[in-house]
Amino acid sequence: MDLNTIESVLTPGVREALPPWRTGDAWLAGGTWLFSEPQPHLARLVDLAGLGWAPHAVTAEGLSIGATCTIAALERLDLPADWAARPLVGQCCRALLGSFKVWNAATVGGNLCLALPAGPMIALTAALDGTCLIWTPEGGERHLPVLDLVLGPCATALHPGEVLRRIDLPAAALRRRAAFRRIALSPNGRSGALLIGTLDGTGAFALTVTAATRRPLQVRFATVPEAGALESALAAIPDDLWYDDVHGAPAWRRHVTGLLAAEIRGELASEPGEGA
Repeated sequence: MDLNTIESVLTPGVREALPPWRTGDAWLAGGTWLFSEPQPHLARLVDLAGLGWAPHAVTAEGLSIGATCTIAALERLDLPADWAARPLVGQCCRALLGSFKVWNAATVGGNLCLALPAGPMIALTAALDGTCLIWTPEGGERHLPVLDLVLGPCATALHPGEVLRRIDLPAAALRRRAAFRRIALSPNGRSGALLIGTLDGTGAFALTVTAATRRPLQVRFATVPEAGALESALAAIPDDLWYDDVHGAPAWRRHVTGLLAAEIRGELASEPGEGA
């Protein structure tokens, strides 16, 4: 879609060339959402592609994902064999339903910053203890957990002029056992609930709930919880946090979240390979 209110597009090559933020500005990464509907409030785009950020880096500390890394580039990444949670990367990438054009343009950072409840990159990075590196307009930086970045539908904790630079996933989180569950109202529909469970080497259990709720939520237990304890934790989610749109009513989202959580609990309570 043509954005006929845009007066200029800037493509800075280094951070120092980023312009002072002003009303009517927007950061441009993949642009798959930005160009999908009218943006009458925008007058200037600042294209981040010229900054040349590396899409990803695998180190002893974990996985760093550049905010401009595309979904396609992330899905193709070959991860260490001892990172037991590595299948989550492909599963969450494939949860973003779109054409090859979208996959090769949409970015990880854009998915987080758009902050739609069904954003699968939110689920992936929140479940694996992701931390955001954020550039501030004054030239500094700050760090923020992904769980604290997304505040609600299309709402984040980013301040005007701040840029999401990178998301870091620690190696310890990537070594956890993980279980993934997703459901939608139709085979190719937007996620109505997307849940990820993890189990670390000490037996600690975490369940991350996304898509069903307005923002990502996480419940943690020292061990795999009893079924009733997990049910109680989910029942404590306030009614107004269950998301309501054409892709699922709140009551349905709450119900299927309980079913998927029980499946995840059962999978992680079993020994690896049991029942295979």
